Amino acid sequence: MTSSARGTKTVVYQSSLTLSTATLASLGDLLRGHLKKIRSRWRKLPPGRIAAIVLAVLRHDQRLADMAGGNNISATTVRRWVMEVIELLATPAERLDRALKKITRKGGHVVLIDGP
Repeated sequence: MTSSARGTKTVVYQSSLTLSTATLASLGDLLRGHLKKIRSRWRKLPPGRIAAIVLAVLRHDQRLADMAGGNNISATTVRRWVMEVIELLATPAERLDRALKKITRKGGHVVLIDGP
């Protein structure tokens, strides 16, 4: 069993996340549209704030627990939001087999693939 040291206090720190306003607004709008589509009544935080948290995790590899603690939510909620946003961003993407055929038709020989 672990316990905190006597007299310790919770510390919340802030860091700078360099994002364009357009990027944050675009992701917030995408999330707002999704929430309306699935008729989600509410979330713990507004879509713009969720977008900022998700981008902090994806772009700066912030730990889920760190983002959760500083925003008064659970790490599980942050993970669920990250997975939801990844799916939203991937939805309009072209299927891999079609993309590879298109690259081949255009004379491509090497393809670098990143991600899960």
